[in-house]
Formats: sequence, C-alpha cells, structure tokens
Amino acid sequence: MPSAFWGKFLEPHRLRRETGGSMAKHPFHDVAIVGVHNTQQARMLEGHDSRSITLEAGLGAVADAGLTPLDIDGVVGVHGADFIYQARIGPVWRSMSQLGIPALLEASAAIATGLASVVLVSAGSAGIYTERTSTAPWTRPTNEFVVSYGMFTAAEFALIARRHMHMHGTKPEALAHVAATIRNNGHVNPEAVYFGRGPFTAQDVLDSRMVADPYHLLDCAMTAEGGCALVLARADIAKDLAKDPVYVLGGNTDHYGPSYQHPPAFELGGRRDPKFINGYAGRRASQMAFAMAGCAPTDVDVCEFYDPFSFEIIRQFEAFGFCGEGEGGDFVMDGTIEIDGRFPITTDGGLMSFSHGGATVQLLQRVIRATQQVRGECATQQVPDVEIALASGGGAGALFNDVMLLGASQA
Repeated sequence: MPSAFWGKFLEPHRLRRETGGSMAKHPFHDVAIVGVHNTQQARMLEGHDSRSITLEAGLGAVADAGLTPLDIDGVVGVHGADFIYQARIGPVWRSMSQLGIPALLEASAAIATGLASVVLVSAGSAGIYTERTSTAPWTRPTNEFVVSYGMFTAAEFALIARRHMHMHGTKPEALAHVAATIRNNGHVNPEAVYFGRGPFTAQDVLDSRMVADPYHLLDCAMTAEGGCALVLARADIAKDLAKDPVYVLGGNTDHYGPSYQHPPAFELGGRRDPKFINGYAGRRASQMAFAMAGCAPTDVDVCEFYDPFSFEIIRQFEAFGFCGEGEGGDFVMDGTIEIDGRFPITTDGGLMSFSHGGATVQLLQRVIRATQQVRGECATQQVPDVEIALASGGGAGALFNDVMLLGASQA
C-alpha cells in the first residue's frame, strides 16, 4: 500500500523512537527471570532426542527457581505441550514461540497482561545433526534463489562483514581478536563443549583455514546439542522464590525478512528511516529497549552478545550505540571486551565455544548467561557487581537481531 497510507499509523511510533527518551514505567518491569538451566552440552548427546533434552532443561529451570511443575501456569516452546502432558499441569496458557528473546518477550507480555503468572520457556536439540561429514542442516538452504549460488550461512554473514570492511577499513585482526576472546572464555568454562581447547591468539584464528572470506574456521560458530530453559514470574511472586530475581528492563526485535532465503545486503531497509538498515539490525530494537529501561549503553556492565561469527560482535556494538559507525573494529581492540574490560563479551564462550545447540537453544543461552552474571553466580568469568546485562540474538546475515536488557533491580 502507499507509504502515505501507513504514515498516519507509523508516525506516532516513529516520533517516540527518534526522541531516544525513556518511556514511562513499562509492563515488563513487573516481570522477572527466576530460574535458569542448561543441560549438558556436547557435540553429540547419546540417549537423547530433542523432546527428552527439552524436558530435562525445563525441570532443571523449575528446580532452580525453587518451584515445582504445578507452580507453572504458562509454557512456551515447540515442545511445550510435552512438558504440560508429562508433568500433568494442564490446563495452562501455552505459546508455540521458539526463537529465543522473542519467546521471552512473549512470555513477559503474557505475565504482564495477566494471561499467566509463572511461565516456563524451554528448548532443546538432539539427534538432528547426523551428517557429521557435511555442514549442519541449517546451513544448507533449499530456497531456489540462494542454493544455486552456494549461499550457506557463513557466506551470508560474510557478505555483511566484507561490506563493512570495504566501507570502513575494518581489519581482519579485529575479527580475530573477537574470536580469540570468546573462545578463551569458553576454554576456561568446564561446561563448554570446547572446554580446554585453547588458549587462542588472534594469530591462531587468522592461521585457521578460510571458510567464507573474511571468515576463517575459528571465526565461526560450531555445532552441538543440548537443552536450556528459563522460568519467568510476576515480580510479586519472584521476590519470595529461591534465587534473587533478575528483572526484565526492556527488549525488542528487528526483522528485515525471512532468514536464509535471500542474500543479505548491508543497505537493505531504510525506507522508513535511513538509520535502520540491515547492516545495523538491532539499532531500532536496542533504542527501544534502552528507552523502556530508562538507561543507555554506558550503563551496561556485561554484553552477552550473540556470536555466530566474529564480526557480529563488532556490528552489534555499533548498532546498539556503544560506538559510532565504522568505529567497532578499533573499539574491540583496546581491551574493552576482555573480562576485566569496560564491556566484557559473551563470557561463557558463546556459540564458538560453549554450545551451538540448534536455533531454539542457542537463542536462549545468551539470556541465561546474562541472568547468571546479574545473579553473580557464574563459576567462570564472573564480572564484578553486574547491575545491568544486555543479551542479544540473531544477526544481520540472517536478517534479524533481538535485544533484551536485564537488571538486578526493577526499572
């Protein structure tokens, strides 16, 4: 339809978005994460399928919250119906949402609007990736407009990285430094699939074989199996549970189209506002999340960024407003992203070293680690005195980016 038609509906939202000011108290502020759990993560989990590992994850998160399954009155996830039936907790509110932060935002909305009061969000993946001699199934597109060009996942994300390098002179050494930092976080994490596989230097990353220019093998995420889950609750319930609540301060999502069906382009989008292009996916979402929370990037203590490929960290720092456009390469090279730096990143090893257990799992794990950081209970790489954590999911090569802010106190 003509843009003039949509303009009368979009303009009020655009005005709020561009002011950058904080919103009034948001309904999400009365929602907290009260339980989290990661199952064992491994390259391959014997004796499990996706349903069984999801059920194990859900029970673990419920126990972490000091609850029982009968306390759950909402369930989110592709295998949520199995949990409802096996735990005999029906009738409850249920959603099929399955992709990470959007699922958590939907759970938060359900709690904030009274559809449920204690919601389990769970995911798991096992027994799916069986062709070990080839790339993972989600990297092999079937869409007729990409498969004939060899447009697998690494190549799609590489297009975004290479465009940024062309525009701003971003160096391969910056990407390699990011990859080495994240992999070394996983190297010291006993729960990581790649525990003890380092330490790595940036040169090690640059010396690994090329996969899709500019990405070397060690710039890329691995594949693995595992499950994870979170429990969210109304704030008045959360304050009386086993663990200190971690409050939802804000969040949102940016999407530019269906993932892995079209070759991504840095400049895609921007018709409504030239600032909001695919190369900076997450910019609008982060601005709205910060406005909900009443804070700014300078208030963030730890950055649990999604790390499918090394450049995504640089891109997200720019998109989320931690530094200017084209400044991300230098930004990550000056000690900022190390554990003792100003903005530590992906502290459990992320997709590169901790686990990459399929889309439904990996997109929740950044929020789990952010929750643990705010709680102060990370066994490794705990950042001191975390008050606010930012978690993200997705990336520009996949045409989307999700953002969530968590805090030790209600906004």
